[in-house]
Amino acid sequence: MTLEIIRDALAWCAVINIGLLLWWFLFFTLAHDWMYRFHRKWFKLSPDTFDAVHYAGMALFKTGILLLNLVPYFSLRIIG
Repeated sequence: MTLEIIRDALAWCAVINIGLLLWWFLFFTLAHDWMYRFHRKWFKLSPDTFDAVHYAGMALFKTGILLLNLVPYFSLRIIG
């Protein structure tokens, strides 16, 4: 596997993951009440706790994208 293939794979992984994060944010923002009602059937969460869980999940996902996709991609761009 060449350096270029790894760089391309990391770039596409980042694009896909950022798209998923954007979809999650838009769905959470535009369909918040529906999502809360849907999840309330299984979990006893207040709206504030529901928001905090999603905010923390998005922050963790964004950190994962940064550390696992973007940092290796840019380091490979620098060395190669």
